[in-house]
Amino acid sequence: MSRASEKYNLAVPRYTSYPPVPHWNVEGFNTQLALSRFVDEVERKGELSLYFHLPFCEALCTYCGCNKRITKNHKVEQPYIDNIVSEWKMYLNLLKGIDFKISGIHLGGGTPTFFNPENLTSMLEQVLDGQTKSDDFAFSFEGHPANTKREHLEALYNLGFRRMSLGIQDFDPKVQKAIHRWQSVEQVRQCVDDARAIGYNSINFDLIYGLPFQTIEGLDNTFTEVTKMLPERIAFYSYAHVPWVSKSQRAYDENDLPKPNEKTALYQLGCDMLNKAGYVDVGMDHFVLPGDELFEAREERHLHRNFMGYTHDRETLQLGLGVSSISDAFGAYWQNEKVVEDWAARIEAGELPIFKGHLMSHDQIEVRERILKLSCYFRLKERDLLKAMQMDSDLQKKLFSFVTDGLITIDSRGLKVTAKGKAIVRVVCAAFDPGMAVMREGVFSKAV
Repeated sequence: MSRASEKYNLAVPRYTSYPPVPHWNVEGFNTQLALSRFVDEVERKGELSLYFHLPFCEALCTYCGCNKRITKNHKVEQPYIDNIVSEWKMYLNLLKGIDFKISGIHLGGGTPTFFNPENLTSMLEQVLDGQTKSDDFAFSFEGHPANTKREHLEALYNLGFRRMSLGIQDFDPKVQKAIHRWQSVEQVRQCVDDARAIGYNSINFDLIYGLPFQTIEGLDNTFTEVTKMLPERIAFYSYAHVPWVSKSQRAYDENDLPKPNEKTALYQLGCDMLNKAGYVDVGMDHFVLPGDELFEAREERHLHRNFMGYTHDRETLQLGLGVSSISDAFGAYWQNEKVVEDWAARIEAGELPIFKGHLMSHDQIEVRERILKLSCYFRLKERDLLKAMQMDSDLQKKLFSFVTDGLITIDSRGLKVTAKGKAIVRVVCAAFDPGMAVMREGVFSKAV
């Protein structure tokens, strides 16, 4: 194991939000104040992005840490859709009299394509009824290659969807068996070919390194197949082993996982193969082909990171609908009830199903900006760095360690994360996070 891999293999957040959810001040949350901030931001921005959490899956993928409900009973679709629409109407009531446009929709899960095309169409038509889409709206969905049919692709395309994300993870049969997720190269290629023939112009693949039984040879084969299909975007995530949160991960032993130095080698292999295929890294875990919107957003410096990963709109307000979904109103976060029945009961009682939340302080907004700059651009200007040091007397000592180990450089222009440091930029971000002053086990996944 390299010294850096060993030294910095720490449990740190992925920073898809700041503060991360486990650090929310739940006791100090005021629902009415959060909703008031939300309404004010929608009025100021004039746009709103919607995230739909569709939690149902027919089979359990053991690696997955998402909120999901395993069932083969498709009778759950209609009641769930009815409640989603009712939840949306409650928010519309809050926004009455405000002129806004829908800038984006993302269907996540779970497996959105668990729902049949007719039900997805019904849900989205009801939500979009009477709404105006922004000129550059972006509609996307997550699909399982094994059950995303041409009918799904056509139905969603007709509603304005042009982006598809497929969870590939790894093509190695031994890895697929361990994580209980099967899809062949042929199924994926057929799905991609169908999407492109219909008119989708942006396809994303999710790949994960650090999975049980993953090897250099197996990942090499996976990337060879992936780069033949040339999806516009590839998210190459580090596997988050959190069996205390996701009990399904107990299906395999920690000894089945690659060691930190092996995991680093897997990451480097993926990066090298993607670079050779013409991809450019954007942020800490995304790769895109030049010309993609994320590439342009990075170049024009309006790249953003949120619960969806990286987005091209720096000021997107995100409203989450559905069980466990999270809303981001800049000055406030909140999360819905995490159990389907609890979520549904609240809606049927005429209540917004908000389970917990967090109100941002001025200092937290400043910290979030620094972490966003690091996770999006791997840089901090000198003035941001000096201000951070004024807020945290121990920061200089932490940064000196990073400089010594070759993870960052600091000069008169500010801080820059090196190529070596990019692989563990989460650790650099954590140094700027006051909430990580005390490292707690059993909360976050390891950085390596």
